[in-house]
Amino acid sequence: CRFQRLDFVYLNAGIMPNPHVNFKALWHGLLTGKVLHMLTTAEGIMTQTDRLNGDGLQEVFATNLFGHFILIRQLESLLCSNEKPSRLIWTSSSNARESAFSLSDYQHAKGQESYSSSKYATDLTSVVLNRKFNKQGLYSSVVCPGLVMSNMTYRILPVFLWKLLMPIMWLIRFFAKTYTLTPYNGAEAHVWLFKQKPEYLDALVKYHSCTSGLGKNYVEPRKIDVDEETAEKFYQKLLELEKQALERYSDLLD
Repeated sequence: CRFQRLDFVYLNAGIMPNPHVNFKALWHGLLTGKVLHMLTTAEGIMTQTDRLNGDGLQEVFATNLFGHFILIRQLESLLCSNEKPSRLIWTSSSNARESAFSLSDYQHAKGQESYSSSKYATDLTSVVLNRKFNKQGLYSSVVCPGLVMSNMTYRILPVFLWKLLMPIMWLIRFFAKTYTLTPYNGAEAHVWLFKQKPEYLDALVKYHSCTSGLGKNYVEPRKIDVDEETAEKFYQKLLELEKQALERYSDLLD
C-alpha cells in the first residue's frame, strides 16, 4: 500500500536443515582427483534431512524457493510495467545441480540433497521469469555468494573443527576463488548487480562472488546449466501449487 513500484527485491531466505558430510564420498574425491571440485560445489559430499512444514510442503523447497515465488506473484503489479526496470536478485548456489532435481519430485521429498535441488529450482525459475516478464520491465538474476562462514555453514561441522580448518581454507582460496569465507566478500555479486543495467545482462548466467588468494573481491559470470523446456514445465507446476496454496488460505487473503 505504501509504494507504487519496487526497484529491487533480494530473495535471500534459505535453510539447510540437519546437514551431514559424506566422508566416504570425500575420500573417493581425494583418490580420483575431484576433491577441489567437490570442496567448491559440495557435489556428492553434502546431504540433508528434510521434513514437512505446517503447510504440508517440504520445508527446504518452501523456504528456499516457493515462499519467494508466492511473494513475487503477489507483488507483480509493483514489479511490472514501470518506467524504470524492476530487479529480482536470487541467492542461488554453486551447489545447484540438475542431478539433484526431478520434475516428478520437485519438492525433493524422496532424496537427501534438498538444498541442491531447491537452488537448481531457483535457477530454473529465474530463467522463465526473464522470458515471461522482461518485456514488462521485470528482470531476474541469480547469484552465488560462494562458501561463506555463516550460521548455516557452522552447522555442518562442530565449531572447534571449523576453527582448526580455517587456516587451510584460507590457503585453499588460492585455488578455489569461491571461498569467499566472509559475508562481506560473499555479497560482492549482489552489490555488483545493483549497479548494472539489467538489459545488458545474460539471463542464462549466474554471477559468482569470488575472492582471490590475496583478498581481492570480484564477480565471475558462469553459464547456468538449465534446460529451458524443463524450466517451463517446472514453472507450470509452481503455478499449480500456488493456486492450491491460495485456495487454502483464501479467507486470510480476502
